[in-house]
Amino acid sequence: MAKSSLKKKVAKIIKSAKSKGSKESFVIRVPSFKSFSTNTYLVFVIVIFAFILGMLTIKVLDLQQEVTASKEASAQTAQPSTNTLPSTQPAPQGPVKVGLGNYPVRGNPNAKVTVIEFADFRCPFCEQWFQTIEPSLVKDYVNTGKVKYAWRNYAFLGSASVLAANAGECANEQNQFWAFHDYMYQHQPDESDTSMYTVDNLSQIAGNLGMDQSQFQSCLSSKKYDNLVTKDMNEGQTAGVSGTPTTFINGVAIVGAVPYEQIKAAIDNDLK
Repeated sequence: MAKSSLKKKVAKIIKSAKSKGSKESFVIRVPSFKSFSTNTYLVFVIVIFAFILGMLTIKVLDLQQEVTASKEASAQTAQPSTNTLPSTQPAPQGPVKVGLGNYPVRGNPNAKVTVIEFADFRCPFCEQWFQTIEPSLVKDYVNTGKVKYAWRNYAFLGSASVLAANAGECANEQNQFWAFHDYMYQHQPDESDTSMYTVDNLSQIAGNLGMDQSQFQSCLSSKKYDNLVTKDMNEGQTAGVSGTPTTFINGVAIVGAVPYEQIKAAIDNDLK
């Protein structure tokens, strides 16, 4: 059979048509067995098979694109809240006057450099700051008497954060703030998981740390330190804090869990 004749018959066999409200669909007209020889039908079958294979390939590629887009969207959704500021966010203009707050200050009270961190117990960047900056800061500067270091609540990630901040105040009531502070960051769950932040669970943690659990639970249930938690938030906002962690070094803010070298450079500059 001539090629032109075959093309004409194949063209008659396959027709495209658009169905209502859907993508392009195809109508296949199967000719009578009397019209073609065995070889012609073999060619017909091969053409149809190739056509179907092509359509399946296009469909698979479309599905792959949809899956990729879905994964990218999920990854963006899984990112921590944009309110927990990473190091790329602009810092407040300074220097500004910032108080030490209610918690005990670590280090030499007469140190030349004062470091004040505003943080949220639930903030993942604060946990990163605790893991990557605080140990070196304490070793190199706090323990050597060059820096005094204060920590203040900036409980802005919801009611669970406010409760955790109150728990910090209740721990401080029993002179156990820093032990509680360390535990909270060492055992911080995912930001979306608030199951740890209940009166019963936080009281159990206090008991495990050697505090009077009954006293702690009574303190936390009464919300007796709500005023101090609110005061920290208000003073932080006045200083220009809008997310956590924000660290003030002699009144100049550095936002985010930045590399330790950046903190070190700022401190060394003020020690000159």
